[in-house]
Amino acid sequence: MRDIPKPYEHRLQPGQVVNLDQITTRGKDLHPDRSEAEAEFKALRKELREWQYKLYAEDKQKLLIVLQAMDAGGKDSTIRRVFQGVNPQGVQITSFKVPSSKERAHDFLWRIHNAVPGKGMIGVFNRSHYEDVLVVRVDELVPTAVWQARYELINDFEKMLAQTGTRILKFCLHISLGEQKERLQARLDDPTKNWKFELGDLEKRQQWPQYRAAYNDALTYCNTPNAPWYVIPADQKWYRNLAISRILVQTLRDMNPQTPPVSLDLSQITIE
Repeated sequence: MRDIPKPYEHRLQPGQVVNLDQITTRGKDLHPDRSEAEAEFKALRKELREWQYKLYAEDKQKLLIVLQAMDAGGKDSTIRRVFQGVNPQGVQITSFKVPSSKERAHDFLWRIHNAVPGKGMIGVFNRSHYEDVLVVRVDELVPTAVWQARYELINDFEKMLAQTGTRILKFCLHISLGEQKERLQARLDDPTKNWKFELGDLEKRQQWPQYRAAYNDALTYCNTPNAPWYVIPADQKWYRNLAISRILVQTLRDMNPQTPPVSLDLSQITIE
């Protein structure tokens, strides 16, 4: 893995058949020095703020970040830590929960398209359109033929976004069954985290094998050059934050947004 540039080492290859059981969840095996990793993360987060400022000022390009994970996978804390200090005017966070009656009256991508970032914006999806081939599949909310057809619809949707100027990064925060147990237990043990615990989490935990199969298929069938999936080892939060920050910053370097030129001769202006 070390001959692959660090920002891309967790990117899946188009056409790759994915088996999450064969991909490590342990970031500490990939970066043994936590203090060094956290120092690099802080430097990258500072650079992320600078690039986000330029992206917002330029007002031309768009970046969409998709976060998917099992319950307690770390989506909220990823957003909180990676985007700490970023100008909130230029970052749009959307959390997709159970569809409302209005949303269910439309096609499954309707509510997603409404949340896609506009020019100059970074959009972050906390869960996403992939719920419609994950929870919908596992809980048998629609017939098999319906959710199977959605892989192609998702690919077409993401292709359209890419062709109209949206850069897309998709992150699967990959935790182990044992790590999930510890995090759910922490929600029970810590009174300040009790509000995060739901009985439904236990039901979803019992469905781990079904969700693992659903994730494998989503990552296999919906991984394209224009909308790549990254499987991020997420048992160690400090490594997860570093890996995602590397990818975000390298992507923004590639996009290279610039503050717009000034048409006025500012040297002739005096503030009284």
